[in-house]
Amino acid sequence: MKVALKSITFFTLLVVLSIPFSAFAKGSIETTTAKGGVKGDPVNTQAEIKEYIQHHLKDSHDFHLFSYFSENGEEHHVGFPLPVMLWGENGFTAFMSSAFHHDDSGEVVVEKNGSRFVKLHSKIYELNAGQTAVQFDADHHAVNASKPFDLSITKSVFGILVIGLLMLFWFSRLAKQYKSKKVPTGFGRVLEPLVVYVRDEIAKPNIGESYRKFTGYLLTVFFFIWILNLVGLMPFGFNVTGQIAVTAALAVITLVIYVFSGNKHFWGHMLWMPGIPYIFRPLLGLIELVGTLIIKPFSLLVRLFANITAGHTVVMSLIAVGILLQESLSAVGSTLVSLFLSLFIMLIELLVAFLQAYIFTTLSALFIGMAVADDHHDEELHDEHGEKIEDTEVIRKSFS
Repeated sequence: MKVALKSITFFTLLVVLSIPFSAFAKGSIETTTAKGGVKGDPVNTQAEIKEYIQHHLKDSHDFHLFSYFSENGEEHHVGFPLPVMLWGENGFTAFMSSAFHHDDSGEVVVEKNGSRFVKLHSKIYELNAGQTAVQFDADHHAVNASKPFDLSITKSVFGILVIGLLMLFWFSRLAKQYKSKKVPTGFGRVLEPLVVYVRDEIAKPNIGESYRKFTGYLLTVFFFIWILNLVGLMPFGFNVTGQIAVTAALAVITLVIYVFSGNKHFWGHMLWMPGIPYIFRPLLGLIELVGTLIIKPFSLLVRLFANITAGHTVVMSLIAVGILLQESLSAVGSTLVSLFLSLFIMLIELLVAFLQAYIFTTLSALFIGMAVADDHHDEELHDEHGEKIEDTEVIRKSFS
C-alpha cells in the first residue's frame, strides 16, 4: 500500500509541477495562421493565443514538443516526425511528416508518387492535377485541392499505441504475479486496488451475475481513459480523449457490446413494452430504440469529449494570462498570477481525469447490465401475487 501511495503521489506532483515549465514553453510558439499573422513570430496577442489553443487541441501529423528562438531570431522546433500514409488519386503514398518542415499554412508542397500534397490547418490536401500551389477563397479554404483518404499515424494514434502497449505490459505482469503470489509486488500493487474497485464497485453492482464476462472490457476502458486523461495534462502530452473520433470509437464499442449481448427480456421490454396500451407500444418502442442506438452512445462520446476539451481550453487560457497581462502586471507578476490560477485548475483537472473515466465506465456497465438483465424476479412476483399486489409488496418491503 505504501508503494502505491508513493507512486500515485509522485505522478500527481509530476503533473502539477510540470505547469511552470508548460507556461514558459508555450509562451513563444510560432503563429500558424496564414490570414495575416507572420509565421515564426511569438504568440503575443489575444487572437494569436486563441488560434494557438484551437490548433493545440487538434490532432497533428508530427509530434511537436516545443519551439524556441535562437539569438539571431531563427526559430527551432523540437520533436520528431510521424509516418504520413495517404490514399489519393495516384494510389497509396507514404512519407514522413518532416517533409512539410512544420508548415501548416499550405506553403510547402510535397511531391510524392506523382501527386502534390500540402498541409493546411492540421489537415493534408492533395492538389488537383497540374496545380503547383494551393489557392484560397475568401474564407481561406482550399479551392484547388481535395482531401485524400488519410491513414497516417498521427499524434493521437501514436499516443493510443504507446498507452496500449504500456497497459498490455503492466497487466500482463500483474496477471503473471497472481499465478505465483497472493499479493502483487512493485507497480502491480498500484494497479490491484483500482482493478478490485472497478470489479466490485462498477461491474458487479451494474451488471449482476454475468459481470465476469464484461469486466475485462470495463477495466480496459477505465484505465485507457484515465491514463490518457492524465497524460493529456502534461505539457508534452497528447490530447487523445479530447478528439471526438476517439470518444466516438469508444462509445461505438460499448454500443456493439450491449446490443449484441441483449437478451429476449431486454429487446421484448424495449420494443413491445408490457403493461402499456397496445396503441402506444409501437411509438414507445421507436423512442426506446432511438435512445438505445443513438442517444446513449451519443451521450457517452459527447460527455467525455466536451469535458476534456473544456478542461484543456481553460488551463491553456489561464496560462495565457501570463502573456496578455505582462504590460500591466510586469513579467513576474503576470507569471505568478497565471501559475496560481493554472495550478488551482490543474488540481481540479486531476479529479476530472479520474471522474470522466469512472463515469464512462459506469455508464457502459449500466447499459450492459440493462441489456443482460433477466426477468426471473418479475415472473415470480407476477405468478404468485399479480400485478397490483406486486407493486404494493415491493413498496412495503422497501420500507420494512
